[in-house]
Amino acid sequence: MSKFVRSDFGIKSLVDNSFRAIDEGAYETTHSFTHDAISIRKAITSCPHAPLITEVKFSSPSQGKIRGKTPPTEIATRMIGSGAICLSVLTQPYLFDGSIEYLAAIRKAANVPLLMKDITVSTVQIDAGKKAGADCILLIKTVFDHDLAEESMEKLAEYATKKGLQVLVEVHTEQEFGEVLKAKHGLVGINNRNLDNFQVDIANTERLLKKYSKGKSLIISESGISKPADIQYLRKAGADAFLVGTSIMEEGDVGAKVAELYNAL
Repeated sequence: MSKFVRSDFGIKSLVDNSFRAIDEGAYETTHSFTHDAISIRKAITSCPHAPLITEVKFSSPSQGKIRGKTPPTEIATRMIGSGAICLSVLTQPYLFDGSIEYLAAIRKAANVPLLMKDITVSTVQIDAGKKAGADCILLIKTVFDHDLAEESMEKLAEYATKKGLQVLVEVHTEQEFGEVLKAKHGLVGINNRNLDNFQVDIANTERLLKKYSKGKSLIISESGISKPADIQYLRKAGADAFLVGTSIMEEGDVGAKVAELYNAL
């Protein structure tokens, strides 16, 4: 992929979109959910089949438009009914067509853990996620390693934890993975997508798990998962759960695709 594309869609541009969304009031919400966080760890460890975190995502920088605007609650209900143990809900409006209101609407309709999926750079987003009913937020390590957020990853993680939210820390490289494991984060996502060029290689999960022992951390493999064989391969490599978005959202029958992947194990 060309340098021109990387400069358009690299991590810096994704971060810039988050600050733009904050400045434009995209995270303002009148909702105020007060539920106790639903444990993602418990949902993963108690799942009898493949622990799927399925993603409500209408667009992406790499794919463009993935699906027309089906009501998010309708999609969420189909996913949960077919085996999804957790939902990842895009709240970033730019490039992903997400919304904090989608998260709130799904919270009203769902009793599974909800991950606020965003490029988190500020406490403003964490506050919005809490109000909209999230159980967990995402922190992408490379954002903080490049000093692109308002606070350090540790400070934002602590802030979220004090709000009663769980934290999923996402890594892409061996170095990032080693540092996150050393810090003993409980939920670690290994993204198989390179955020500089958006190329996907699901073997990234296996490479990182061969390099380091995961200890007590739960490992969620993310990106590039589209068929039962992918789930089986990643479980053998040591992944505990699987975050799947595009391959489900681009299907006409979302429920059937979720069921196919859920029954892979």
